[in-house]
Amino acid sequence: MSEARFESVRWLFALWGLPLLGLLFVYAAYRRRRALAQFAETGLLPRLTGSVSHVRRRWKAALVLLAAGLMIVALSRPQWNPKPKTVQRQGRDVVFILDVSRSMLCDDLKPNRLERAKLAISDCVEVLDGDRVGLITFAGTAVVTCPLTMDYGFFRMMLNQVDTASVSRGGTKIGDAVRRALDDVFDRRERRYKDIVLITDGEDHDSFPVEAAQKAGESGVRLLAVGLGNEDEGQPIPITDARGNRTFLEYQGQRVFSKLDGDSLRQMVNATPGGKYLPVATGDINLDAVYVNLIGEAEKRELESKTIKRYEEKYQIFLAGAFLLLCVETALCERRRSTS
Repeated sequence: MSEARFESVRWLFALWGLPLLGLLFVYAAYRRRRALAQFAETGLLPRLTGSVSHVRRRWKAALVLLAAGLMIVALSRPQWNPKPKTVQRQGRDVVFILDVSRSMLCDDLKPNRLERAKLAISDCVEVLDGDRVGLITFAGTAVVTCPLTMDYGFFRMMLNQVDTASVSRGGTKIGDAVRRALDDVFDRRERRYKDIVLITDGEDHDSFPVEAAQKAGESGVRLLAVGLGNEDEGQPIPITDARGNRTFLEYQGQRVFSKLDGDSLRQMVNATPGGKYLPVATGDINLDAVYVNLIGEAEKRELESKTIKRYEEKYQIFLAGAFLLLCVETALCERRRSTS
């Protein structure tokens, strides 16, 4: 045995219970003797218990104790004979760009566009396979909410905190968000294995989104755009005041309506290699299926490579020993063989 360890060391604390089990056997023997003393007269006890071997009874108790000890050791998963193994992690860099402008509060998707988008991103993260993910939220400006990471739990925590107050400046500047991903999130030295998943209603306020997409395409970044909202009919933008009263956004006395600008998003995806536009409109957002079909099957790069020690599991030996001891205990009879 070269180098040994226990994978679940906490189970070894159960060995402290073996002395208690031993005391239980001693107590049982004491109660047995007292019961016999009350049942029969003193002179009859040797005749009633003469065929019982106290030595064998002790051996049976010892075998049970030893078997219990071996089972506890097996539960602690003893391992030895470590062998080096190289583990390679492959994946792509995926940045979600999420629109958090007020128009994302429209309820043509229930409960609203923003919440449905957050649920879709969360579903997508559930099926990620080794990819690094990042999150940019944008309205009138763009904010890196989560840098590229493989800590999916941290990513979900940051995603859950996103709302329309995540970005202080109002408006919708899609182009600025795409440029922010290129400049502050992606690695400029690597031209491949990068995806942007843009989720928005497509309305833009003079941020030149198509030009930003062209720059992304020149950098080897693929753009997948998810369009939310109705292209033909606009929706009023709900707002809630401090008292919880619900009204609709107005500008110069006129109610503001928001509808999907699919044309801009189509131009953007066409400017990137392999880009794709997903006109969700007011239907279901199946980003997990999008990942499996478009990102999961795409070419991946090696993100990490390290050598680890892989130990051989040896708990089977101790389980087999415990089983053998219990078989011997069962076969061992407490009674002496008759000599007559």
